Amino acid sequence: MSALSAELPDPFTQEQVFPTDLPPKYYLEYFNYVLAFVRKRYAHILHESELEFLNDYESLSEDAQCLFIRFSNRSKSFFRTNSLSYSEIGDLPAVLTELLERNFIETLCEAHDTRFAEVIDLFTKPELLEVTRLLQPDVMPAKSIKKPDLVRWLLYEYDFKVLCEVIGEIEPVVKVSFEAEVMLMKFLFFGNRYADMTEFVVRDLGHVRFQSFDEQFLSIQFDTRKDADDTLMVSLMKETFDVIKQDLPPEEIYDWFMNWHVASGTSLSNKALPSFNSFILKVSAWLERKKMLSQALTIYQLTNDAPARERRVRLLYNLGEIDEALALCEEIAESPQNADERFFSLDFHEKIKNKKARIIKRTTRALKAAEAIEVPVSFRFRVEFGAITYYQEQGYNAFFSENEPWRALFGLLFWDIIYDTNVQTIHNPLQRIPSDFFLPDFYFKRSAQLKERLEAAHSREIIDELVSQTFADKYGITNVLVPWYEGALDKVLTLTSLLSPEKIHKIMLEMALNLRENTRGFPDLLVWNDDDYAFIEIKSPTDHLSSRQLHWQHFFAEHGVQSRIVRVNWIKEDISLM
Repeated sequence: MSALSAELPDPFTQEQVFPTDLPPKYYLEYFNYVLAFVRKRYAHILHESELEFLNDYESLSEDAQCLFIRFSNRSKSFFRTNSLSYSEIGDLPAVLTELLERNFIETLCEAHDTRFAEVIDLFTKPELLEVTRLLQPDVMPAKSIKKPDLVRWLLYEYDFKVLCEVIGEIEPVVKVSFEAEVMLMKFLFFGNRYADMTEFVVRDLGHVRFQSFDEQFLSIQFDTRKDADDTLMVSLMKETFDVIKQDLPPEEIYDWFMNWHVASGTSLSNKALPSFNSFILKVSAWLERKKMLSQALTIYQLTNDAPARERRVRLLYNLGEIDEALALCEEIAESPQNADERFFSLDFHEKIKNKKARIIKRTTRALKAAEAIEVPVSFRFRVEFGAITYYQEQGYNAFFSENEPWRALFGLLFWDIIYDTNVQTIHNPLQRIPSDFFLPDFYFKRSAQLKERLEAAHSREIIDELVSQTFADKYGITNVLVPWYEGALDKVLTLTSLLSPEKIHKIMLEMALNLRENTRGFPDLLVWNDDDYAFIEIKSPTDHLSSRQLHWQHFFAEHGVQSRIVRVNWIKEDISLM
């Protein structure tokens, strides 16, 4: 460990005081902040009706805003009014009346007939039996009837309008309005559909500390309305797919996707393409698992993102299109996107050219050629710990390394570059990673900065100083690459003590080229003593070597980093010596 790191304040002994509770109307502050943020940055792409929604919302009383937010933050759309209970909202009947008169909620009516299933979910089976008693006391289903069957019977026997009227006699039901507008506001703020308002909560309760940004330097994520609409549309299509694939046959799913693609998918904005490509891979893989090979191939052909090309080769081969499969294999070999494509193209090309039913893959060859060590069978389910014990008994220091210290080194060394707002990939103050983090753009936008940092970090002492200072300054702030626990920094500094700055530079740049792929696959263990070190990929007799793991073995060998694959053979322990 560097001398500097020993002088830094110890983040593990610094007392951190976090709030244990939130004010009663905490959610009002969060929601109003989101709306103000979106209005300020995206007013130029909002429709007139959306601006009117913002104005109308602002004119509501505070309690009416609170109840509307309570409704909007729930996953459901319909609510039983007598069941509402919010201690921070004073006169609930008056607030409901205000929301109703201002069209922020609406009473259950015929217009909701397509969403009757959501309404029914609000009531228990005994309550629905009461509905049947009120409708026709002489013709009631048996009490033993299952709820889904009871629902189907009600819909078959009665008009939706009649059911609404009877349900209203049991308890009034309302539906929240402006669902599309609220969804859009949250989407424009977060930039995706998976983050939600709980991000504010975990921040203010101290569960997550976010990197701080000067808001005046935050950039907008969607330059045009088409950028926003297309990206949101693809996200919603993904969600729809996750629902309908449970009920519809594969043939209908395929038709559904292709009809949508013809109607909308062919003219998507560039901003939506990464999400669209991942959607393609999701649907295609599902169809392939359903044995819809030709249909899966058709959809895989809509993108070249990995692993689409690999899957296309396999499908073409299985469908008898050998020449086309061979040509695509050669295309992949010329410009592989990742390690999986690289080794697959070589292996499968050999399979096709030699007309072999089976080939020994390069990963398998490398594993078979590896040296072996003997480890007690008691470590069968903890193979890495067994290997660590083996090397410690040989006089080595050892720890479980794999991806973590490499990722931490990258995150600490380039922290300010990752979160540089000048790159225009930070769009809101609760953003955990830049929006291009897993895209090729990450490297291309920052290549000059990354190389400049590495030129400055030309000695081991400077590298240690940079990472140690960042670890102390940023301790606890969320970063997808950096773990926060006692000993995490020591692992990073062990790496830097064993490798020359030049070797570290090569590895860091290789990671930067493809953060999605190249932050994985590092060897399991680091072992070292005063004279030697090695990164070791440990494999039990039933383990397989992945393409990413073989990639790093080749990369380390090419750049003089000592690394090897080691197989474990189990041995029985001598009970007499225990």
